[in-house]
Amino acid sequence: MSSLQNALEYYQALVGSEVGTSSWVTIDQPMVDRFAQCTGDAQWIHTDPGRATAETPFGGTIAHGFLTLSLASSFASECFQPRPGQVMGINYGLNKVRFITPVRVGARVRGKFALQGISVRSDTELLRETLLTVEIEGAEKPALVAEWLGISVFRD
Repeated sequence: MSSLQNALEYYQALVGSEVGTSSWVTIDQPMVDRFAQCTGDAQWIHTDPGRATAETPFGGTIAHGFLTLSLASSFASECFQPRPGQVMGINYGLNKVRFITPVRVGARVRGKFALQGISVRSDTELLRETLLTVEIEGAEKPALVAEWLGISVFRD
C-alpha cells in the first residue's frame, strides 16, 4: 500500500473529530508592532496603547485579525505531524474566515483543529479540510473560526 493510501485511511478515520490543540501563545505589544510594521497596517487601535485605552471599548490595543490568523501555521505544526512518505505540506487557502472576538494585547491564544474532510487531489496529493478555532484564554467566544485547506504531498 502506498504512503498516500496509508495517510488517506489514517485521516478518513479522523474525519468529524478534533485532531489537536496547540500550546498557548501570548500576544504582546512587540509582536503586534512587528506585524504592523511588516504589513503596513499601523492603525492606532493596534499600535497606540494610550489612545486605544482612552478611545476604544477594548481597554487597550488589540491584535490585528490577520496576525491572529497568521499563527495558524504555527498552531498546525504542533497538531499535524507529517505522515510517513509525506514530503511537504502546502497551504491551499481558506473557504471561510470569521473574526469573532478581538484579541487584547496581553491575551493568550491557541489553535484547535477538527478534521472536516480528506480527499485525493492527485496521485501524490491529499486535500485536507480543517476547521480551525482560535481560542482566547478565559474568553467565552473564540477569536476566529476558519475553514482551512491544506495539501499533503507524498513521494514513495
